[in-house]
Amino acid sequence: MATRPEFETELFEKGVAMRRDVLGAAHVDRSIAAVDDYNVPVQKLVTEWCWGEVWNRPGLERRTRSFLNLAMLIALNRPHEFRLHVRGALNNGITAEEIREVVLQAAIYCGVPAALDAMRNVTEILKEEGVIPK
Repeated sequence: MATRPEFETELFEKGVAMRRDVLGAAHVDRSIAAVDDYNVPVQKLVTEWCWGEVWNRPGLERRTRSFLNLAMLIALNRPHEFRLHVRGALNNGITAEEIREVVLQAAIYCGVPAALDAMRNVTEILKEEGVIPK
């Protein structure tokens, strides 16, 4: 993967490592390969501050961060990021049953339409990942 001078910081490298651990190398490589001169600032911000700084803080375990992300992304109705973080949650050891419980909890506090959309996405990903039968 070609590097850009903007990405040659310790915090960026720390963020890339965390992103790879949680989201998988293939996703991170595609994401970084898609960077152009226009969107490089967003990629740098997300990688350094979200993944390099916050995800590496010692105050919460990765599992807890994944639980929180799933719930917040359901509440915010962000299905693209939600799907990505379902895979990350699985990588962080959260079970399909625990993910279902997050969706049920969100149904009460975020609304049934949000939960139905989330469950459709969860089911698709769990089937794609071979966690539940197709």
